[in-house]
Amino acid sequence: MARVSIEYEDHVAHVRLTRGDKMNALDPAMMRAIISAGQEVAASDVRAVVLSGEGASFCSGLDLASFAELAGQDTESWLMDRAYHDANEVQEVALVWRRVPVPVIAALQGAVYGGGLQLALGADIRVASPDAKLAVAEMKWGLVPDMGGMALLPRLMRSDVLRQMVYTGRPITAARAEIWGLVTLIDDEPLAAAQALSTEIAGKSPSAIRAAKRLIDVAEQASRADVLLEESREQAGLIGKPDQMEVVAAHFQGRNPEFK
Repeated sequence: MARVSIEYEDHVAHVRLTRGDKMNALDPAMMRAIISAGQEVAASDVRAVVLSGEGASFCSGLDLASFAELAGQDTESWLMDRAYHDANEVQEVALVWRRVPVPVIAALQGAVYGGGLQLALGADIRVASPDAKLAVAEMKWGLVPDMGGMALLPRLMRSDVLRQMVYTGRPITAARAEIWGLVTLIDDEPLAAAQALSTEIAGKSPSAIRAAKRLIDVAEQASRADVLLEESREQAGLIGKPDQMEVVAAHFQGRNPEFK
């Protein structure tokens, strides 16, 4: 059975986890399908991505049957293998979305636990329903976050609340997650809100949007001098180019821009 579907419409890729009967729990096939979807979208000419999960929950985390299966394998070699740039296979489930060159918007509902939360962290923006529950759940099984969470969570949260979530594994509400920086906004219809936001982004200059995502990624990691230099480099690649000139022309002509 297919684990992930991809639909393209109006320059937006709609990527959906399709294992709703299992709360979109992550088994090896699901993880590989997510990575493959991210790679396909990254190679396309889309301008935005909406990432969602069918059914009652976005993603409830690792499939417990898979966990038992992995316990009998050479997990150390598997985990230490940098198969995807700087990441192993399970980490790439989240990080592949950071490698997608356009904004990724995740629509969250129900359980967003463990690996499901880390998958959501790979998105640029997270829209959650009021009933969503988020948890760094690995401590429940005597483990630590290992799907890219510790590369992404410290950029979003204060150290003390991050530590509380990791140490206890307790779920938090969407409202609390918004206060703590895990959720961008709350909406009764998170998928519709994510789709509306993706449509808005897809109407902006494609080259500027891609430059902005690259620049933000640099700004979150590099030194001040490197960030300032990258600002200048990206801007020099935009000013006077076709997309930017179309934005200006559309503004003065009172119409929506049309990008080629």
